[in-house]
Amino acid sequence: MNTVSAIVPTRNRAPLVLRALASIAAQSRPPEEVIVVDDGSTDDVAARVAAAFPAVRLLRTPPRGVAAARNAGIAAARGDWLAFLDSDDEWLADKLEAQLAALAAEPGMAVCHCDEIWIRHHRRVNPRRRHRKSGGRIFQRCLPLCAISPSAAVVHRRVFEEVGLFDESFEACEDYELWLRITARWPVLYVDRPLVRKHGGHADQLSRTVPALDRLRIRALHKILVAGDLDPGDRRAAVATLRRKIAVYARGVCRRGRHAEAAALARLRDRWAGEVSPERTGQVSS
Repeated sequence: MNTVSAIVPTRNRAPLVLRALASIAAQSRPPEEVIVVDDGSTDDVAARVAAAFPAVRLLRTPPRGVAAARNAGIAAARGDWLAFLDSDDEWLADKLEAQLAALAAEPGMAVCHCDEIWIRHHRRVNPRRRHRKSGGRIFQRCLPLCAISPSAAVVHRRVFEEVGLFDESFEACEDYELWLRITARWPVLYVDRPLVRKHGGHADQLSRTVPALDRLRIRALHKILVAGDLDPGDRRAAVATLRRKIAVYARGVCRRGRHAEAAALARLRDRWAGEVSPERTGQVSS
């Protein structure tokens, strides 16, 4: 079966989530169900969603963060495939149709993403080369920064059964951490077409409100290395990336006089010093 559940987490973004839902409603191949997870909003998002899109399933939860909101949507979803859309983004009209067609042509694949159009402050911008998307075994391309946007992803539920859900202890970079776990085990199908409008520049974006995101990427890298599930090449690349990120982040910590934190980072970096030399990996740099 190829039933699809669209999952939209939101908090205090009523006008934006209505735009996101309109883009789902306009799909040439609509999902079988749409779930909006209201993560403790204090605005009128619930009433406005119910009025404008009465068929949408609305889940209201305490404010626990985007990872918990997505997990609540996953738990409630009935579809075979889970398609995510952040409340400030939009799908182009043939997004699901194109991805499901690509997946049907590659029946062994269980994860698919696509290219995006980036909008910042209402103007289109060009992503940098390091943000370039790709498919296949892309674990090492996911190491420097998040290489898959949740809004661009369609994932079969068996993937979550194998690798687990979003880690709710991450206040940001929860997608980066999940993609590391997924791409370590699963190849990724890539549709080389922009099928998502990804909007940025909002004051409440996690990338703007959560400081020092590399602090969380370091934690994610350490987590997957400790889990011990990587093949030797991926493990060497992950160690090299971890040590580089620690070195850069620790310099900033030292400049701010947080010497105890810098010492802890140095100990973490030294823990992995004997496993690999960063110069030998050929890893894509951040």
